[in-house]
Amino acid sequence: MEKTLGIIKPDAVANGYVGKILAMATDEGFRIAALRMTRMALPTAQAFYAIHKDKPFYGELTEYMSEGPCVVVALEREDAIAHWRKIMGATNPEKADPGTIRKLYAESFTRNAVHGSDAPETAAQEIPFFFAASEVY
Repeated sequence: MEKTLGIIKPDAVANGYVGKILAMATDEGFRIAALRMTRMALPTAQAFYAIHKDKPFYGELTEYMSEGPCVVVALEREDAIAHWRKIMGATNPEKADPGTIRKLYAESFTRNAVHGSDAPETAAQEIPFFFAASEVY
C-alpha cells in the first residue's frame, strides 16, 4: 500500500467542502491514515513550499496557504499518489475533468482547493512534515 499527503486548502475549508472532499477520497478506496485541521503560520507555509521558493507564485501561494485553516490528511491505497492526483484534477479548474475535486470545488488556478504529493519521495517528506510517525495509522 502507498501513502500520499492530501491538503484541503483554506478556500475549500472556508467554503465548507471538507466533508465532501473526504467522502470523495473514501469513495475512491482511500483509507484515512492520519487527519488534522491546522492553520499554517506563514513561516510554516514557506517551509512546506520551499521547493518553489524561486518561482514567481511562491509569495502568493504561501500567503494563501496561511490565510486560514486547512485539513491535512495522510491517505493510503494502492497507487495512492497517482490516484489522488487523478481525482484532484488539473491545477487549473477550468481544465480539470468533470467530477474531479478541483472542477467541483476550486475557485481558481491559485485557490485550487487541494494539494497532493507528486511522487513517493515527496510523500515521504510531506507526511512527516505534518504527522509524527506515531500519528499515522
